[in-house]
Amino acid sequence: MIRKFLAGLAVMAGLSPVFSPVAALAQDDVERQIDALLAEMTLEEKIGQLTQYSSFWDATGPAPQGGEQEEKFDQVRDGRVGSMLNVVGRDEVRAVQELAVEDSRLGIPLIFGYDVVHGHKTIFPIPLAEAASWDLDLIEQSARIAAIEAAAQGLNWTFAPMVDISRDPRWGRVMEGAGEDPYLGSRVAVARVNGFQGDDLSADDTIAATIKHLAGYGFSEGGRDYNTVDVGSVTLHNIILPPFKAAIDEANVRTAMNSFNTLNGVPATGDSYLQRDLLKGAWGFDGFIVSDWGSGREMIDHGFAASERDAAELAIEAGSDMDMESYVYRDHLADLVESGDVDIALVDDAVRRVLRVKHELGLFADPYRYVDDPAQEDILMAPAHRAIALEVAKDSIVLLKNEDSLLPLKQGEKIALIGALAADKDTPLGNWRAAGESDTAVSVVEGFEAAGVDFTYREGAAVQVGEAGFPQPVVVNTSDRSGFDAAVAAARKADKVVLVLGEDGLQSGEGRSRSDIGLPGVQQELLEAVHAANPATVLVVMSGRPLILDWADANIPAIVQAWHLGHESGHAIASVVTGAHNPGGKLPMSFPRSVGQIPVYYNYLNTGRPGPLENEVFWSHYNDLPNTPLYPFGHGLSYTGFAYSELEIVQNAGAVTVSVMVENTGEMAGEEVVQLYLRDPVASVARPVRELKGFEKVMLVPGEITQVTFELSGAELGFYDQHGNFTVEYGAFEVYVGGSSMADLGASFTRTGD
Repeated sequence: MIRKFLAGLAVMAGLSPVFSPVAALAQDDVERQIDALLAEMTLEEKIGQLTQYSSFWDATGPAPQGGEQEEKFDQVRDGRVGSMLNVVGRDEVRAVQELAVEDSRLGIPLIFGYDVVHGHKTIFPIPLAEAASWDLDLIEQSARIAAIEAAAQGLNWTFAPMVDISRDPRWGRVMEGAGEDPYLGSRVAVARVNGFQGDDLSADDTIAATIKHLAGYGFSEGGRDYNTVDVGSVTLHNIILPPFKAAIDEANVRTAMNSFNTLNGVPATGDSYLQRDLLKGAWGFDGFIVSDWGSGREMIDHGFAASERDAAELAIEAGSDMDMESYVYRDHLADLVESGDVDIALVDDAVRRVLRVKHELGLFADPYRYVDDPAQEDILMAPAHRAIALEVAKDSIVLLKNEDSLLPLKQGEKIALIGALAADKDTPLGNWRAAGESDTAVSVVEGFEAAGVDFTYREGAAVQVGEAGFPQPVVVNTSDRSGFDAAVAAARKADKVVLVLGEDGLQSGEGRSRSDIGLPGVQQELLEAVHAANPATVLVVMSGRPLILDWADANIPAIVQAWHLGHESGHAIASVVTGAHNPGGKLPMSFPRSVGQIPVYYNYLNTGRPGPLENEVFWSHYNDLPNTPLYPFGHGLSYTGFAYSELEIVQNAGAVTVSVMVENTGEMAGEEVVQLYLRDPVASVARPVRELKGFEKVMLVPGEITQVTFELSGAELGFYDQHGNFTVEYGAFEVYVGGSSMADLGASFTRTGD
């Protein structure tokens, strides 16, 4: 039906058939086909393209009978639904797609979305961990494999990557982003979008990406999910928005999602500045914007919309194209148009954007392109995918501390492996695990066994008790210390202890904000008891966020930040602690010394009283704590050493070239992330004390020296002023290069008008 009808439209318009390969069509032809289809659509069918439902029944079973479920079922058949989310699997997707294509009047295919955040069936490290690898090629490969597996199950759209910048580890969704820095965040955003979308969006193994959340969600007050956001325009344009713009300019991302929060008192779903003026206007974004779950209706609770009808009007006028599970477009948009309160041109523009992406995905060429080949699902959890997942996991691990070279473990040492998380096969999968099956990760116990480590395992203390599956919060063990004695006894008999502590996989993520980000439950007590029994203790931290590790830093000689690393977690951790892999990860987010220090981040603005001042109280500081983070952005140690020298700056025709020599001064081959930071000490708008403006990951064997070169242009030297205008000013600039944001090798140059 779809092919006959749309082919007829194409012939009438003098075009090639709609079901010709999308890649072969000129963009003008695609736009004319969209216009021809729009001309045939009723208002209700147009609104249907702007309506997204979540899965509402077992698609391979009987259709629902009665109530809201049956109503939604009928709306798909009537062409009044444009997209579905949470329908996964070839048979399920085909069943729902057939309803839309075969039974509706125009046969317009649905687009199927899902939260493919860090892998689909093969689960990779959480995005914050992947960002710690600083390896853009691996990050892109991770997203590419996720897209291949998702497409194999009929999906063609992911609600990722989350590109929110955040400075508050209390916010549970820091696990889903790339950390605190806009430059690193922008590079990661481009890599992940390229991985999902590939070189040809019409291929049957690529999926459309979504940049989210527009905008400021990562700055929720108090680190509390869904909370309000209050930031200045300089922060908005220089910190929050750059990853969104990079994903559009450099990766042609096809969809964006607005956020739950208010910004300047306006809910993002109703923010015309963000959506119409900026994204679709100044930035030229020609994809479509989808609301976050129910956010259209939530504008009433924000006190911005008086009713659902009012919410629908505000959202469509502001530029929110597709309504996810809010129903305000479904229930009120037709009346708004017919009454003259909403211009039909706004609806047509939104529909055109949705149809354009469906064309680009090849759904008009073949609505079943993602479900035609039964063999596609054979690639799920393929050995090659697991191999890449292992590489990403190893590179995501950060060595925070290694006093007296306690790590790596040595042959013949007897190890006490302690902690419930060491045997946990579920927690390493983290949150947002897509189609990954519970309890399928390689545990640390299994990793140690495979690596041939001589160890004794003791649980020590359970991380959680009772049933606590998604979406319920984890129930933390705060009283059961029954395993302490056995753990302490094992520690005393061992040469060294590896203690695996941290968060359950569902203690971070959406709705998982925490006011206390220390080790949950009785784990801190276990850490202190084990350390008292054997000071040669290695702490391995599994978490979805930076935790407060001040006691551990003061007392534990070796600390490994292992995040939630996905399916290959145990093998990756064993590889690092045994020295089979030399860790090279660097922190994408600063670790605070205490919750009272939050937000703490490296690229802060200086104050009028920066200090430090001896014997003086009137400068910006805490009386009981240093201003500095426990571990700064960019920090990460290695089993070898790296030395930096011969920093040189050359200016030529407005371009600035910075070069530095990097040497491996140790006895083991290792990777170093060479980081370049810039400071503009005097500007028309106060600039941060340092800003990351370049990085390169290099592998060096012992004694090897290499030159690393960076090019700085106006894009790196400039900034956005308080009015959102980009400017590049003349004057002095300072450059620092090294292995973290605390790099002390510096030089300066002056940009003149000559």
